[in-house]
Amino acid sequence: MIRKLTLAVLAGLMALAALAGPQARPANAAGETWADVVTEMSGILEESWGLYQDGQIKEAKAEVDQAYYGYYEKLGFEKVVMAHISGQSASAAEYEFALIKKEMSAEDHSQEVRDHIDQLLVILEDQASQLDGSSQSAWQTLVEALIVILREGFEAILVLGAIIAYLIKSGYSSSLRIVYAGAGLALLASAGLAIAINAIAALGGANQEITEGVTVLIAMVMLVWVSNWILAKSEAGAWSHYIQTKTAASVSRGSVYSLAAVAFLAVFREGAETILLYQALRARAGSAQNMLWLGLGIGAVLLVGVYLAIRYLSIRIPLRPFFLATSGVLAVLAVSFAGSGIKELQEGGVVSVTPISGAPSIDLLGIYPSAETLGAQGLVLVAMVVLGFLAVIRGRRQVQAAAAADAAGADSPVTEADSSAVGAASQATVAAGASAKTGAPGSASTTSNTSPHPTPTTTETK
Repeated sequence: MIRKLTLAVLAGLMALAALAGPQARPANAAGETWADVVTEMSGILEESWGLYQDGQIKEAKAEVDQAYYGYYEKLGFEKVVMAHISGQSASAAEYEFALIKKEMSAEDHSQEVRDHIDQLLVILEDQASQLDGSSQSAWQTLVEALIVILREGFEAILVLGAIIAYLIKSGYSSSLRIVYAGAGLALLASAGLAIAINAIAALGGANQEITEGVTVLIAMVMLVWVSNWILAKSEAGAWSHYIQTKTAASVSRGSVYSLAAVAFLAVFREGAETILLYQALRARAGSAQNMLWLGLGIGAVLLVGVYLAIRYLSIRIPLRPFFLATSGVLAVLAVSFAGSGIKELQEGGVVSVTPISGAPSIDLLGIYPSAETLGAQGLVLVAMVVLGFLAVIRGRRQVQAAAAADAAGADSPVTEADSSAVGAASQATVAAGASAKTGAPGSASTTSNTSPHPTPTTTETK
């Protein structure tokens, strides 16, 4: 009950942050449309073109940045496009901004610069036409609010659910509060960042994109590590050996806090952007504000349902398939994070953009049509395969070493069937001992001496 109340309070704070921030709107002047904003942006881009033709490359790039950060982002154009049209449409415009600056840096690419400016204006005019020409019904507001929370929250719920299910499955329910604390702290940090971005202009623009990109890439590295670590324990014998040999101090202060950090980064990654997206939705919702919050509420309930399904259904899955599936899900998310992180750095001007014609753009998987994003994902994928192969070998060697040690130190070797029979007969004793003596991963070796291979309890402490 306390945990549920805490999460409800944190969700309320997140909603208050969205309400407190200024609503995204076309511009400061009353009655200005998105077409008017595009007209102003067109003037800035034409000024940039003139500076480029005069050889003032640095100044020309600065004008492009002004059109992007000062208008497309600051006025909420990007967020409204993402919320009401598609993330792919917003990405197309963002890549054109980056390509204009890239071509300006090359010699004798004036035609390419002009082509990209013209293409960008076509995209912006089409976006403005769709936004200005559409009438927003109450049901459209509900559906868009629902889609935003599902799209932005799904990956975070997958990561959080996999981590929680893993701890429960391994018998370390007492460590769940640390992971919950990491996710809760991420919600607070997201709300704080959203408020700061609204209040302090210097925190927006390129700095916001760079911060998001670095956060995502750190999360990606940690997902690779966690996925590989779980894969190494996919052999039941390797997990039993790990439980018996690790001490509470070495694991509780390492693995559990690392998992909490992964939960924090997964939630923080999308938190601030989700709040900013809902600000954009509020700007167009008009009198249908209640439908917006209803859509948000329905989406939140659906995400909770996904989380509960992962958490409770996973308990019924045998150990090896569960570990393999969890490792696989985290690996896929790591590849997705690699593409998303590089894209954020591209928007911040840190990483260049090399477009690949015909390549798809799939936001959910972090796939974008550039050599840098796809190349990063390819490298992560190769690294995951190599590390996974080594992890499986390492796990099997641990099983062999444990078996050899048991054979050398015991008068009569205990087979796996014998161990299972003893474990089943003493399940209540082991569970009671684990509840009393284990508080974190790795301390299970002290829980019971009734079985040669004690297994932690999988019952969550309420």
